[in-house]
Amino acid sequence: MISSLSERLRQKLDSLPAKPGVYLFKDKKGQVVYIGKARGLRSRVRSYFQDPQDRDIKTRRLVSRIDDLEIILTDSEIEALILEANLVREYRPRYNINLKDDKSFPYIRITQEAFPRIFPTRRVIRDGSRYFGPYTDVRTMRELLRTVHRLFRVRTCALALTPDSIAAKKYKVCLDYHIQRCTGPCEDHISQQEYQQTVEDVAAFISGRSRKVTEELQRRMQAAAADLRFEEAARLRDQLNSLEIFQQRQKVVDKAQVDRDLIAFATEADDACCVVFKVREGKIIGRQHFYLTHVQDESVPAIGAAFLQQYYLNEEDIPAEIILPVSLGEGMDAMQEWLSHKRGGPVICLAPVRGEKAQLLRMCERNARMLLLECTLQKEKAADYIAASVHALQKDLHLAVPPKRIECFDISNIQGTDPVASMVCFVNGKPQRSEYRRFRIRSKQTPDDFAMMREAVGRRYRRLKAENKPMPELILIDGGKGQLNAALEALQLAGITDQPVIALAKRLDEVFKPGLADAQNIPKGSGALHLLQRARDEAHRFAVSYHRKLRRRRTLHSELQTIQGLGPARRDVLLRHFGSLKQIKAATLEQLKAVKGIPMPLAEKIYNDFHTKGN
Repeated sequence: MISSLSERLRQKLDSLPAKPGVYLFKDKKGQVVYIGKARGLRSRVRSYFQDPQDRDIKTRRLVSRIDDLEIILTDSEIEALILEANLVREYRPRYNINLKDDKSFPYIRITQEAFPRIFPTRRVIRDGSRYFGPYTDVRTMRELLRTVHRLFRVRTCALALTPDSIAAKKYKVCLDYHIQRCTGPCEDHISQQEYQQTVEDVAAFISGRSRKVTEELQRRMQAAAADLRFEEAARLRDQLNSLEIFQQRQKVVDKAQVDRDLIAFATEADDACCVVFKVREGKIIGRQHFYLTHVQDESVPAIGAAFLQQYYLNEEDIPAEIILPVSLGEGMDAMQEWLSHKRGGPVICLAPVRGEKAQLLRMCERNARMLLLECTLQKEKAADYIAASVHALQKDLHLAVPPKRIECFDISNIQGTDPVASMVCFVNGKPQRSEYRRFRIRSKQTPDDFAMMREAVGRRYRRLKAENKPMPELILIDGGKGQLNAALEALQLAGITDQPVIALAKRLDEVFKPGLADAQNIPKGSGALHLLQRARDEAHRFAVSYHRKLRRRRTLHSELQTIQGLGPARRDVLLRHFGSLKQIKAATLEQLKAVKGIPMPLAEKIYNDFHTKGN
């Protein structure tokens, strides 16, 4: 079914990473029709487009409406789960279920009161209360709360306790006080200061700073096990396991409840992708991405400053914190002042290098790289697209046109034996393996690389000329001045003029051009030199592999040819059966006799011949 999808969607499916994240399906109008999460995006998303007969009606209808795809990478499946809930609440896609009541994952709330209460909630109210979470496993969260109330004896009632109401003896203690589940603040059995200290201990316990409580649970569990109270010991063990789970912090959520924007950049040649993750009330509520052009040779701080100016120019929702991958340098103070004035409150731009914020920023950077790759793949499909390395090569070599097609030659031989030549082709900076060619050198069997190069180049371009096919924009020769001159002679004999040809020497990666005595040095580390090196190395690999194949075939057949009665057909049978000459030599007489197509007398002759040589 994937083959019937649009080219754009198939490209996105082919480039999906096998990482956790959230995926958003969109229809032809660009509206989000479904949002889901996955531990591995590649397998999960592609599974929708397999055999439709294995899907229910709803899924088939969903797939029929999908016209586009967007993904958001996360660091874990739990993060993807939380992000999915937030995005579903934001977009309300037609094909999502289970969220009609608009419920979100629960938090643990500690109220801002004289005698604070601690309870679960799905609503975040900015009244000074503290929130912990969200929690994806409600049952374990409630077990954690039961542990809190059992260990710290904080109140569970909703009474409006104030110093005045307590002094007036307005309330009476309930059953929780008598069973030692509450310290009885309603009748002034505990002071406000002491109760507040208990609440601080609870906050430390919930946030993971709970070594003292954990040690107490372990002591009680061991004591219960020693007294053979195994059920109680098991219950305490389960509580310890629950504590370990919820002491792990989730990077997708900011427990400080601070609004912030996380901004990351990815650059490639002349293009850049900027991603903005909006964090509001501690939750990621959405992602925006923008593409920038004309960024080549610009520093990341310069790109960041330009983007912030353009993005926040008409943006009204400016947070208190903006997290960036790098500092903006000298312009940081001016940027913060401008944003603070626009927001009507202080704005801080940070560039963290470690900690939770830095980890969140790395997640954003992965998304930026993924989106930029997606954009680049789409651009490469356009007929007029030219890779940045090709543009750079045109500039460095002063070529009239960009060398979109490069053909590179190399020679391989050992002391003139089994000489071969290879020609590899790079189109728009990438190898085009269907255009590779191999040549068995016919004119020379002595070590003469110049003559061999002359033959290979001449044969290639005489044929192109005879078939009236276009010449490449650049011919690359692996070697120095001698190999370059040999190639030029071959082209001249073929009647080909005005053809750009260069040579790339291995020792210092020097470039030689016709008519110039000195080597032309392309800047080290440049995309142009990297492209030439890749083509040269690929031609060398292709030539060496062909030479080894011919040499191995000659060696095998030459040793087997000495055996009388073993013709070419039976030599091939033996090689296919055993795989190598070494295995044939090591074979027993019974193994040779078992080869189909090898008569018994011939098998004995082969065995005796090799074993006689071995002696």
